[in-house]
Amino acid sequence: MSFPVLTVLALLPIVAGVLVMFLRGGLAKAVGLLASLLVLVLGVVAFVASVNGTDMSEKHQWISSIGAWYALSSDPLSMTMVLLTVALVPVVLGAEWHIGERAVQAGAESTAPLPTSMFFGLALVLEGLAVYCFVSVDVLLFYLFFEATLIPMYFLISGWGGPRRRAAAIKFLIYSLAGGLVMLAAVIGLGVHSGGSGQPSFLLADLARTSFDGSIGRYLFVGFFIAFAVKAPMVPVHTWLPDAAEQASPGASTLLVGILDKIGTFGMLRLCLGLFPQAAAWATPVVLVLAVISILWGAMMAATSKDLMRLVSYTSVSHFGFMVLGIFAVTTPSITGSIFYMFNHGFSTAALFLVLGFLVHRRGSAQIKDFGGIQHSAPVLAGLFLVSGLATLGLPGTASFASEFLVMAGAWARHPVYVAIATIGMVLAAVYVLRAYKRTMTGPEAQPATEMVPEAPPITDLVGREKLVLAPLIIVLLVFGFFPRPMLHAIEPAARATMSQVGMSDPQPVVKEGLK
Repeated sequence: MSFPVLTVLALLPIVAGVLVMFLRGGLAKAVGLLASLLVLVLGVVAFVASVNGTDMSEKHQWISSIGAWYALSSDPLSMTMVLLTVALVPVVLGAEWHIGERAVQAGAESTAPLPTSMFFGLALVLEGLAVYCFVSVDVLLFYLFFEATLIPMYFLISGWGGPRRRAAAIKFLIYSLAGGLVMLAAVIGLGVHSGGSGQPSFLLADLARTSFDGSIGRYLFVGFFIAFAVKAPMVPVHTWLPDAAEQASPGASTLLVGILDKIGTFGMLRLCLGLFPQAAAWATPVVLVLAVISILWGAMMAATSKDLMRLVSYTSVSHFGFMVLGIFAVTTPSITGSIFYMFNHGFSTAALFLVLGFLVHRRGSAQIKDFGGIQHSAPVLAGLFLVSGLATLGLPGTASFASEFLVMAGAWARHPVYVAIATIGMVLAAVYVLRAYKRTMTGPEAQPATEMVPEAPPITDLVGREKLVLAPLIIVLLVFGFFPRPMLHAIEPAARATMSQVGMSDPQPVVKEGLK
């Protein structure tokens, strides 16, 4: 295709975001929302076209001396993540429609709110940079956008939220920059090694034909994996996420966990497995142990969390463990399930963050002890919290169940012990979701127990805008829960391509003689 669809898809929200930052009031919000909806329409059209076989790839020489290209791809993995990105941003903008009109806590006092236009503009810029990350097939280009996403995300966390939001934003930035520096060393090593065999290149197609056997492949794999493990996040480099999720606004937390953190698992598939299959096989035992630890640790911390936003963040640590388990189990079902998990986790986490954000805004506290009996005064809010929570724990009939089942069933063929241990995390998911629902939504109506909120009126139910924001998230989770085949059909070619890159085939079932 001659028309640069992918470039337009990435640049449109960036340009619109910069424009929105210079506007104010209702005009800024209207322009921002319309731009995000236009990007959504273009993204859906591009996704459908790619599923039907249309090649929208772009390739232009960038820095010839080092073999860098402006190269974008419309492969199934990229377009699935692009679809997730363009779908979540308008939902977040709708949810945070009045964010600039609320006072921001700064220590013990409230400060004047930053304008809504800044939030909308930063969210759109982040959307465009994330799209560039997902479609870039030049490693240097990918790295530049990988690091560039930190800028709008830092300001989204530090600009709106709790009293310690700036400290949380700095912690996020330090962890991310540290991982990025390790990745930069790996990118440089990648370019130097590719140049040793002739013309240097950062193009993935060229690098896939380059041998990374032995210690060089292992060093480069570790460099990329550390950066992606921080981004994902995985234990033990996950501690920045609970702080960021607790202090950031619900919309910023949704963008962070729903979109930005997916770059970590995306990079593991695209670079760690795609370029270093031998090193990946060497590191798999350690990676699987870290994945299982993340599953269990995230679930246990969620079960003991006293803050609703920290609870959701720890559920994501656990869920990312499942994704990594599926990726490094290296079977077609497990990789398909991981990609599908990456997709629907964005919607389930967004639903949970946003519905709890509406709840916290009404009460003025995120402490679980400050709630109780909410279902009496806000039944719709309570019902949507329950549906979102059930989707998070992987109830059959929700999209999370289909992806989690594929991950576990596919991984069982190679690593049954790890899968058996990981099932404990599934049991704990029911504990932390149902326990949080019981303590906040059922029983007698409770007044806040926090000194900062000595008295509060009864919780009011969701208004029309809030219901409209949450409705598409719930619909997606239920539709792809009962009918996952359309998305699985779009995703499976990406899993098969990964299997081909690593040179592995699915294990064949073993049937005992007496059972034939």
